[in-house]
Amino acid sequence: MTAKKVLIVDDEADICELIEITLMRMDIASQSALNLTDAKSLLASEHFDLCLTDMRLPDGNGIELVEHVQKNHSDLPIAVITAHGNMESAVKALKAGAFDFVSKPVDIQILRNLVSAATTLPEKAENKKADKDQISITGKSSAVKNLLKNIAKLARNQAPVFIHGESGSGKERVARMIHQQGSRNEGPFVPVNCGAISAELMESEFFGHLKGSFTGAHSDKQGLFEAANGGTLFLDEIAELPLNMQVKLLRVIQEKAVRAVGAAQENPVDVRVLSASHKNLVKLVADGAFREDLYYRINVIELTIPSLRERKEDIPLFIEQLLNNLAEKMGIDVPTIDAEAVTALQNYHFPGNVRELENILERAMALSDNNSISTQDLHLKPLANGEPSTTEAPRVDPMDLAGQERQSIMQALEQTRWNKTAAAKLLGLSLRQLRYRLQKLNIE
Repeated sequence: MTAKKVLIVDDEADICELIEITLMRMDIASQSALNLTDAKSLLASEHFDLCLTDMRLPDGNGIELVEHVQKNHSDLPIAVITAHGNMESAVKALKAGAFDFVSKPVDIQILRNLVSAATTLPEKAENKKADKDQISITGKSSAVKNLLKNIAKLARNQAPVFIHGESGSGKERVARMIHQQGSRNEGPFVPVNCGAISAELMESEFFGHLKGSFTGAHSDKQGLFEAANGGTLFLDEIAELPLNMQVKLLRVIQEKAVRAVGAAQENPVDVRVLSASHKNLVKLVADGAFREDLYYRINVIELTIPSLRERKEDIPLFIEQLLNNLAEKMGIDVPTIDAEAVTALQNYHFPGNVRELENILERAMALSDNNSISTQDLHLKPLANGEPSTTEAPRVDPMDLAGQERQSIMQALEQTRWNKTAAAKLLGLSLRQLRYRLQKLNIE
């Protein structure tokens, strides 16, 4: 295995020496440059696995070097060293393409984590054969190709990413792909729905607590940030965070450290924060419902997921994938779907996006005859001219569907005195299909 080598760019000898000693203990070679000109010269003549640069240089600044590296050495990760508390410079560097940042005075453990992550970046996603267990996005449309390209690019740095998309568009799936394709793929991926945590328990859930720190704290508890240490924390529906938690989250992102409830000191954490919402954060900031400073910290890079109606040519591929997945779960043969039904789905508005498509197909499989899905089985709401709605299509109500299915199954079971084989035959299902539905509907 070839030894790793890091370029250090700083005109302060003590900083260079500190970093060199840290790298040497990690069995990583290093070379130092005292200014921007020497750094560019070394980059042109030698190979490096990482560049660490101070923001203030005698003949320029770190942002200039970040931009130079992005233009001329795009595969080289570059991180910046910023003055303590100067998050504005850090954000500018991340927006320019920096891999990550570390603040002065340099915390050795944070520096080691940064170097380790940067020097173990996996090969580019487009050159890497996907593992069968990897999350992926299906599609050949230009919108999807652009999305996949951006995911691969974002996976190669540590900048906070805000993922914006409609409900059901696959925000968590995109977050998982960024995690899987990056240097943190061996670490944990911790997703959390911010709207599902009560305000009273939120600080304890995020940061942990010590035994006895409040009534009911019978033992120490690890928070979500520490659970995601070395990996990625995905904050879904971040717009649901109350303002007091937004302040505390901002501090953790800036300081890269958490303080558990009841603790006297902070502990460093190495976590990449990805966040998402279907709400318009800009409007929430204007309305005073979301902190502007937090918005700029989590939204260093924004990634928008196209809605399903923006990628109609991908719908047949989605249908094939979802029918295969549903059939495998149900233990049945993959159903066929006629061309007219596929066209109807391509003309449908899909306010619930991919999640709604899955619900529609699952309902159609339950209602279809001979394992073949027709347009009638889809039960799409028509307009006056008979075509499926493309502007005001209804959301599929899973509760209504579950209620209808439960009623039919219960009638069959009662009619056959709970003989499942006979009930399945009466319903036109295999015994395995019936067992799947009984388990899904929690029928004993």
